[in-house]
Amino acid sequence: MDEVIQVTQWLSSITPRKKAKLFFFTTHADAPSPMVGSNDVDTHEETQLPLATTVALHNFKNIDEFLKKKVNTFSCYNVIENEITKTDYEYLRFYSACKYLDVVPPFLDLEKISAIQNKFEMTDEERDYRLLLDSADLVLEKVCDSLKPAGVSQMWTALRKDRNLIRGVKTIDIIGFFVDPNPTGIKECLFFFIVRFLQKADKINRVNTNRLERLIAQCDESSSCEEGKTIDFIIDSLRFYPTELYPFGFCLIMCVIEGRDGAMQEIEKTMEISRHLGMITHTEKNPTKETIELVKKELMKPKYQFYSSFTCWFMSHGDSNSMMLADGETIEREWFLTSFPDISTFQLKPKVFFMVSCRGANKFSLKGDEFEGQSATCDYYDIGSALIRNRMLDITDSVRDISYVQPMMDTLVAYSTILDHLSGRANTHGSIYVDRACVLMSENISRGRSLTEILEHLSQDLHEILQETMDEDRIVYKQACHYDSFFRKTLKLPYTRHPKEDVHSAPQ
Repeated sequence: MDEVIQVTQWLSSITPRKKAKLFFFTTHADAPSPMVGSNDVDTHEETQLPLATTVALHNFKNIDEFLKKKVNTFSCYNVIENEITKTDYEYLRFYSACKYLDVVPPFLDLEKISAIQNKFEMTDEERDYRLLLDSADLVLEKVCDSLKPAGVSQMWTALRKDRNLIRGVKTIDIIGFFVDPNPTGIKECLFFFIVRFLQKADKINRVNTNRLERLIAQCDESSSCEEGKTIDFIIDSLRFYPTELYPFGFCLIMCVIEGRDGAMQEIEKTMEISRHLGMITHTEKNPTKETIELVKKELMKPKYQFYSSFTCWFMSHGDSNSMMLADGETIEREWFLTSFPDISTFQLKPKVFFMVSCRGANKFSLKGDEFEGQSATCDYYDIGSALIRNRMLDITDSVRDISYVQPMMDTLVAYSTILDHLSGRANTHGSIYVDRACVLMSENISRGRSLTEILEHLSQDLHEILQETMDEDRIVYKQACHYDSFFRKTLKLPYTRHPKEDVHSAPQ
């Protein structure tokens, strides 16, 4: 059959809603960096004009032409070995979006996709199409699905009132002030236009969504939300780190085995819980400084930009400032923690570090007098909320910026003990902290808990456990863990996401 006929038949089989979504997912395909929403991600012509004309004319002709152009480009594309190109990214994103929406063209060359995945050095686990989808776009798709056409129309009206933001933007004028978003697929096109416009204007990205939340907050709940949804529910969904679908992220496990009883148990537990959470896992036993440098270099490879999060378990002996490596050398804990978050492939994504080692030799020994204390009530802060609001600064958009980000932002560091204190372990099972952390994460999968909620529970649980030193003094003590967070959103634990168990249901 002639290819033109095949493409025409394929397009005619796709609903308007799915066309809008396919266009939306595909227009981030040419982003070779994880900085979604930056000015050089998308061109004006590619992402905004087809959406604007579709909304204005209630006609999907320009989106159809865009999709035809993509298909024709891929049909003629010759995969060049070793060199990763813009078209490679586009091809993978397009394929994953088609797979997700259940609209894969029957004539799409899957061998080319496999060849591109080879260039990215993807493992068998990483060839799952869900890895290639942009999790932030999936969250925005759900927001769109939660809104009625009237809700998106109200967002558009609110956006049009911000004259400083829309001044001189031709695509805004193409759509006009009053929009009928009720025809099938038009609501989606209008919502996706608003999103891409705000990204292009550097007002939102995968972490900073305040500007979009404010538009949604101006909607009338009774007329703007689909059944069972509320404005608060929709806005709350934007306040979590986007980690949709499988995999939940990439997990690196580094464990010094030499001289640490139960270390293999630690590895088994952290691997099990990581896989149970739906992470793709890599383990380094007995790491050295050279190993760490090689791992950092590996994580800079382009394929890691497709991951939604990064988790690292580092388990070894240590003191207040450093951690012991397998070869007897030490590394500064601070150096380790500041070198990983700066890796570009994980910018604007949650990065979690579990640092499991002693940070000194002090112990919180259990002596009778130390349990005595007195309580005090503090009512110095009983200030009326209205008074607080009246004294707040008026922070305008002109003094806000989302372009420049401190490297440690979106990072959480969880320590197995507090500074200058021991981190306890059992002879056969290894770190007690690792054991309890894995148990609590396993118990709370599918309960909608956030990571920080689990860590707070872990702090309580660990501090109830009586431990004993292994020396001749046999001192009974308690261990206190804590975490430092630079998170800007909430990181929720996922539901169990084993690839074979995740039954795909295509969106409408």
